Amino acid sequence: MNPRLWKERATILILYGLTGCGCLVLAVILTTVIMKGAPALSGEFLFEESRNFGSEGGIFYQMIGTLILMAGAAIVCLPVALGSVLFQTEFLHSPPLKKMFRFLIYSLNAVPTIIFGLIGYLFFGVLLDAGVSWVTGVLILAVMILPTLHVSIHEAVESIPDHYREAGLALGLSPGQQMRAVILPQSMYGMVTGTLLGLARAAGETAAIMFTATAFSGVQLPQSWTEPVTTLQTHILVLAQEATNPKALTHAWGAGLVLLTLVFILISVTLWIRSGMEMEAER
Repeated sequence: MNPRLWKERATILILYGLTGCGCLVLAVILTTVIMKGAPALSGEFLFEESRNFGSEGGIFYQMIGTLILMAGAAIVCLPVALGSVLFQTEFLHSPPLKKMFRFLIYSLNAVPTIIFGLIGYLFFGVLLDAGVSWVTGVLILAVMILPTLHVSIHEAVESIPDHYREAGLALGLSPGQQMRAVILPQSMYGMVTGTLLGLARAAGETAAIMFTATAFSGVQLPQSWTEPVTTLQTHILVLAQEATNPKALTHAWGAGLVLLTLVFILISVTLWIRSGMEMEAER
């Protein structure tokens, strides 16, 4: 057999094996969560508040709190990410500065989540006097998902062909008019997919909000800017420590299944939008 052909087939076989391992791990996780969490699902579990420290009742306010933090983070982060991308692509003309800017954004994505929680609490909670509140959690999560949104929007903006910008300049559009009329409409793909992927990441964060934005019990809907919320993440964390209480563990698995379903819905919506929208570079 031709050595080159043998190497090619061996590489393909290895890739198939690695892909199969990844799919197997995902299948094991999904099967375990579904089997252990499905018995907890019911109308009472989804639409009632928790009682007896989570071992009874449901997770209604935990779901609402999770959605509040996710939606608030997206609303705060999207304008910042969009502004940083426009600054980098339209106003920053020095290649070294662009490279440094890109490096800083990527480095932000590598910061451990617990560090975000500590620094975020010191800055937003103490310095800005927001305290342990849902606002603090929103601001911390907004900083955490900023790299995801920035990269997605940046790729969409960079994919816009030069003749689009040249046509705008030929029509006498100012930089601001060109951003509104050309760049923003053509980069809508990146904004939508980046936001949804950022929300999916925010839904899984626990360490950053555990001591800065959430409470385990005694909380329903926040009535002011300075009140905490209760979330699925912290609910699962606390219930998972009750190893001697079968009901608490069952509710923890049920909350985990709901959270996993929420993340998969966001990812599915992202893929659906991805299939219906194209970047300019793909047309």
